[in-house]
Amino acid sequence: MTTQSKPNPLLEIGITVLLPAFILMKLSSPERLGTLGALLLALAFPLTWGLWDGLRRRKLNWFSVLGVVSTLLTGGIGLLKLDAQWLAVKEAAVPGLIGLAVLGSNFTKSPLIRVLVFNAQLFDVEKVNHALAARHNSVPFELRLRAGTFLLAGTFFFSSAANYFLARYLVSASAGTEAFNEQLGRLTLLSYPVIAIPSMLMMMGLMFWLARGAKQLTGMDLGDMLRTG
Repeated sequence: MTTQSKPNPLLEIGITVLLPAFILMKLSSPERLGTLGALLLALAFPLTWGLWDGLRRRKLNWFSVLGVVSTLLTGGIGLLKLDAQWLAVKEAAVPGLIGLAVLGSNFTKSPLIRVLVFNAQLFDVEKVNHALAARHNSVPFELRLRAGTFLLAGTFFFSSAANYFLARYLVSASAGTEAFNEQLGRLTLLSYPVIAIPSMLMMMGLMFWLARGAKQLTGMDLGDMLRTG
C-alpha cells in the first residue's frame, strides 16, 4: 500500500471504536484483564491508529494529532482516577477548541473553511478561482466562505455540547473502576452514531451549500468543481 492510499473506513471504525468498546465493556473484570489492563489495551488501538495514520500520510494531520491527544487525556483521567466530570469536560474541549479556532479564523485573511472544506483535496480550487475571476465574482464567493465559516464553527460547537451531555449521561462511576471502564466503552460505542454521524452529515450539507453557491457564481457544474480520482 502506498503512502497516499486510503484505508478502509470500516476498518478504522473497527479499530478505533468497536474494539476499544468491546475491551472496556467485556474484559475489565478482575478475572480477565482488570480495569487498568483493559483501559490501556483499549486506548492502545486508537493511539496506534493515529500515530500510524500520521506516518502513512508523511505529513502532520491535525485531526490525527487531536485524536492522539484526546486518547492520552482519556488515559490520564483513568490512570489518575479523576472525577467522571473531567471526562465530560475533555470530550467537550477538543471539538470546542476547534470551533473557537474556526470562528477566530473568520477574522483573519485565511478562514479555516479553506482548509477543512474548500480545499484542494475536495475541490479543484484553481479552476474555481479562475471561473470566479472571469465572472468578477471572487468577492461574493469570499463572503459566502465567511458565512460558511460561522456554520462550520457551529458544527464543532454542536459536537462539543453533544459530547459533554452524552458523557455526563453515560459515565458516572469513579475512574479506575470496572464500572467506569464499562461506561466508557458504552460512550465510545454510542458517540459514533449519536455524535459523529450527525456532525458528518452537517459537514456534508455545508460542503454542498458551498458548492451550490460556487455553481451559481462560476457557472460550473458540481462535477467540474470537485476533484476526481
